[in-house]
Amino acid sequence: MSPTTENVTVLDAMVIGAGVAGLYQLHRLREMGMSVRAYETATGVGGTWYWNRYPGARFDSQAEIYQYWFSEELYKSWKPSERFPAQPETEEWLNFVADRLDLKKDIQFSTRIASAHYDEETGRWNVTTDAGEHINCQFLVACCGMLSAPLENRFKGQQTFKGEVYTTGLWPKGEVNLKGKKVAVIGTGATGIQVIQTIAPEVGSMKVFVRTPQYIIPMRNPKYSEQDWAGWCDRFNELKAKVRTTFAGFDYDFHDKAWADCSVEERQALLEDRWENGSLALWLASFPEMFVDEGVSEEISEFVRGKMRSRLGNDERLCDLLIPDKDDYGFGTHRVPLENKYLEVYLQDNVEAVDCQAAPIQEFVPEGIKTADGTVHEFDVIILAIGFDAGSGALSRIDFRGRGNRSLKEQWQQEITTAMGMQIHGYPNLFTTGAPLAPSAALCNMTTCLQYQVDWITNCIDHAIKNGKKVVEVSQETETQWVEHHDEVASKTLVVKTDSWYMGSNVEGKPRRLISYIGGVGNYHKHCDEVAAEGYPGFEMR
Repeated sequence: MSPTTENVTVLDAMVIGAGVAGLYQLHRLREMGMSVRAYETATGVGGTWYWNRYPGARFDSQAEIYQYWFSEELYKSWKPSERFPAQPETEEWLNFVADRLDLKKDIQFSTRIASAHYDEETGRWNVTTDAGEHINCQFLVACCGMLSAPLENRFKGQQTFKGEVYTTGLWPKGEVNLKGKKVAVIGTGATGIQVIQTIAPEVGSMKVFVRTPQYIIPMRNPKYSEQDWAGWCDRFNELKAKVRTTFAGFDYDFHDKAWADCSVEERQALLEDRWENGSLALWLASFPEMFVDEGVSEEISEFVRGKMRSRLGNDERLCDLLIPDKDDYGFGTHRVPLENKYLEVYLQDNVEAVDCQAAPIQEFVPEGIKTADGTVHEFDVIILAIGFDAGSGALSRIDFRGRGNRSLKEQWQQEITTAMGMQIHGYPNLFTTGAPLAPSAALCNMTTCLQYQVDWITNCIDHAIKNGKKVVEVSQETETQWVEHHDEVASKTLVVKTDSWYMGSNVEGKPRRLISYIGGVGNYHKHCDEVAAEGYPGFEMR
């Protein structure tokens, strides 16, 4: 245990969270010889992959690139069973990593961080847990996760329902029996789709409350043999280098020929190829013009709509409910889910799609859900797949106080700003991963971007220490420059014209700003590398 003074745990550095970023950050700071400890709300490691254990939860990044890259030996020691592993295997993998690196001895589980206040006299952080424990540290790294603040209690009368209510982002560890029951699912985003397609065969009946239709891509998920994984292991260094430079941190990137320079036949062939790939390649490795050109966006959107219509047997009502139309939004401006026979679920006799645009949910009642047309839908179980306060939510739920007792929660209620998603002016020695205005907030293969941020943060702290500095704080000018650059890049895209959680539209009162940097992972890494190479200008050290 760390030394204590008057019941205060004193550390050189502290990490909040034990997910993909938190585990690696703990490892890196420990390598520096620091006294460091990680604090985790859950009873085990995993972060997103601990909490999101709902039916059907699985990767949509391929297993060969959803990996740690700091150790080739570690990469080769784990053998995924399939291209897109399910949640239990991913949680097992992260436990494997934690055990291999002997990290758990320095993680305190079942501990929620309540507050973190900066002491200007000492240049250190005073942190308090929900149990009243006090920690004092010089450097505080918040690896809280970009999708770890689930939305709850969103409906009037929710507590009056006599049946069971489950939130996908807080799914219980014990078995949930849905067999033969009357089930409601609210939400048809990536999570809702995974739940719906998974539980459909076992429930007695299911009603899906559909408000926003989604473009989808069918997942191709082959099993991986020992030989398959050996092939990926042989490409370790190639993959490691490639994911750092592509648009979204995957091993694939946009087509090298512009849309305008391709014939109609070439465009169609490429779209068909990416569709058949069964990954996010259609979205992130076809034509980047879909993000900025309304004409291109509509042609690609119509390509996907056609694929979806054919699977629904051109059922007019289902097509209207489940497929976005031209006036809704374009393919790729929302998060694009991968799915497995999701649309076909609605063709089952025991499944009904409820149109929440025609008759929105009015309230929960003891029997179930009442919609605006006066209908009471009766259920045994209601599943909420209604999303997260993304990017900023997890940090806002901790009482961070910086210089002059400024409140991060109050500040972000007015405007959400960061410098490269890794520091916030006014909060010295506080570093963040997966925070707003970096690709890792939404538009990146998470292991790619989170590892990069951890490495950058660690090297910045190391640079300060080696130069005899105790405090690192990004200047207001540098933060403002990054926000302006972020907004300039975002403003050129169709994404900012679309209401989605990418823009904070799903949380009432949240300031409207694209939460994720959309200039590309490769460009982001290049910028951050240049800052480091120049000695961290704009990050004031004292």
